Amino acid sequence: MSANNNVAVGYTGRLLENNEANARLFDEFIAGHPKGHVLQSWEWGCVKQPAWQPLRLVLEQDGQIVAAALILQRTLPVGLGNVFYSPRGPVLDIADEGIWQAMVAAVRKLAKERGAIYWKIDPDIDIDFPEADIWRGRLQKSGFQIVDKGEGFEGIQPRFVFRMDIAPDTDKLLAACHQKTRYNIRLAGKKGVRIVSGAGRECLPEFYRILTTTASRDKFLIRPYSYFEGFYDHLHPVGQTELFMAYYQDEAIAGTLAFRMGDKAWYIYGASANSHRNLMPNYLIQWTMIEWAKEHGCTMYDFRGVPGHVGEDHPLYGLVKFKKGFGGKYTEFIGEYDLVFNKGKYGLYNFLEPIYQKNIRRVINLKKKLRGGK
Repeated sequence: MSANNNVAVGYTGRLLENNEANARLFDEFIAGHPKGHVLQSWEWGCVKQPAWQPLRLVLEQDGQIVAAALILQRTLPVGLGNVFYSPRGPVLDIADEGIWQAMVAAVRKLAKERGAIYWKIDPDIDIDFPEADIWRGRLQKSGFQIVDKGEGFEGIQPRFVFRMDIAPDTDKLLAACHQKTRYNIRLAGKKGVRIVSGAGRECLPEFYRILTTTASRDKFLIRPYSYFEGFYDHLHPVGQTELFMAYYQDEAIAGTLAFRMGDKAWYIYGASANSHRNLMPNYLIQWTMIEWAKEHGCTMYDFRGVPGHVGEDHPLYGLVKFKKGFGGKYTEFIGEYDLVFNKGKYGLYNFLEPIYQKNIRRVINLKKKLRGGK
């Protein structure tokens, strides 16, 4: 896409060149927008390199940004072309149909230039949000199709989360917690658990060591350590992430990473050691993150993913119970949508991709067996 393109009457669409001034301009818009999200930030595009190429698209009117989208571009194998993905985007006022149409037109033009076969989005829109129906109507009218991933964690981003309004003072927030949650927060402090906010990059290896323990215990995959290095190095200097560590008698027993952008904060990664779990460090570290978010002017705190509406017999019910205990609201988003530009290649990709993922899992399991793992 050329530097400036008139995509609709009154609007100009352009890709921002990679420089500090543009990064600041882009992030100021995302941070200040009611539906802005850290996964749409300039720096998140840097984190996802080199697997994804970040494209920062903006719409301008009278020289002012009125809409933005971080588009991650990935090249598919065997000549299938490229895919576009905007995590928790695009960011715009959906009530303004002109802005929406201009954004879709700009992405269509960009897709044609870059050989993208589809554009995936999963906007930060709660189904109870007053404008959720407008979003659905705009998406359907523009040719988007919903990608139903079920009620678990099958989607790229979680379909279900707990979110908490943290605008009230901390006493009211604590009173709104479940009685057992309040007890566990206080228990950890009484038993000598110490939380370090802003633990620093030197604690990242310690955090990752505990994360690998958690992954082995709870049977989930984690990214390599280099990913977390890039994660921290890109996001921390601009104040978009913080590392928290929990210690007992100078032993690291838990750790978390949080996002922050504008007036919003997100719990993103959590880890706990096998030792001293009875001291409830996860409760105190979570409460410390909420206090940290409030200190930085945040009014919304996101506990991130949970499965759908599940009963006590569900294997992940403990996760739901833990997050629900802090008094958050069960939030369901409108889901993933694809705008297809090449139906033939899109169909072939959807046929081949599950086969590819299955083979990847086989390789991972084989490596575990060779290392003596289970």
